[in-house]
Amino acid sequence: MTKYLLYTSLMIYFGACSQKNTSITSNLTSTNYVETMLKTIKHYEYEPVYFLTYVQNSCYSEILVNDIPLNKNFTEVADGQTLRINNYIFKSGLQKVTFRLYPASKGKDFDHHTLTGQTDMKIEISESDNKKRDQTEKKIADYVTKTVANSNAYEEKEFIATGKTYYEASFTFEAKVPYEFNSLEKGQDLRQWNPEKLEQKVVDFYKNQLTLLKEKKLEEYFSYLDLREKETRQSLYFNKKELQQILDLYLDPFTIPNYQIQPLENYKLKLYGDGKIVCLEIESLDNNLRGESALWAEFDEGDGVMADFFKFYLYIPEGEDELVIIR
Repeated sequence: MTKYLLYTSLMIYFGACSQKNTSITSNLTSTNYVETMLKTIKHYEYEPVYFLTYVQNSCYSEILVNDIPLNKNFTEVADGQTLRINNYIFKSGLQKVTFRLYPASKGKDFDHHTLTGQTDMKIEISESDNKKRDQTEKKIADYVTKTVANSNAYEEKEFIATGKTYYEASFTFEAKVPYEFNSLEKGQDLRQWNPEKLEQKVVDFYKNQLTLLKEKKLEEYFSYLDLREKETRQSLYFNKKELQQILDLYLDPFTIPNYQIQPLENYKLKLYGDGKIVCLEIESLDNNLRGESALWAEFDEGDGVMADFFKFYLYIPEGEDELVIIR
């Protein structure tokens, strides 16, 4: 189960450029990955790391940071965890957190068709120093879903959207980071593209990525990770040991026996990042697949069949015509 969870978080960052007739854009390889990243990652006297901690009850949820999906939960009616979010913070300033709540339906012991009076979401943003990981984080901001008076004698308050099938809310917090990435800021608004042309472009990307994985074209795969890897690893100030761990996970799809890439089907185009990011997600009401990447794989190392979902967040820089992996 641990490996599945690692893949779920890591595969969000996996990818390869996919357009037809697109040339290699980087000299990044599996053999020089750690060395290249170590040369580009800068370190600072104070290295702020931001965390998002959530606790939800009686609902399913999606959480986005700066309109980029951070976490999706369509299986646990009550859940909570702490996640690092620096990779979604592109520069200092105001950051936006959005969460969406859905009825917890088709569970083992429950099947709610609307949000209940007990539904709630609590989110806290905290900050710590990467160089002092043993110290307690300091709270920056928090948010709790609103309630209203309840006529029920047993409960004084109930969730403000009780009886609804969907609820969304947002809040902001201030972040101060020593790095600055202008890539997404200079991305095209994909909402202005012809929808059919854009979808075909993204589908071509996914088909090409599927081919790279199935044919074990490891170095070609790595050659397209440059921008996303440099920005993501810088934002988290990765050291050599952490980079090696990421590299080992990247290599797994190319080394695990009987790693089965699934057909690309039943997908829908999704826009994020205020219209500047695009991806393909599975179109399914199955709680185990809902909201996951349309490109995924199954494998079994002796502990039962496990799934990897490869999420690609793509953008098109101003003045260009090709998709680039940004997260």
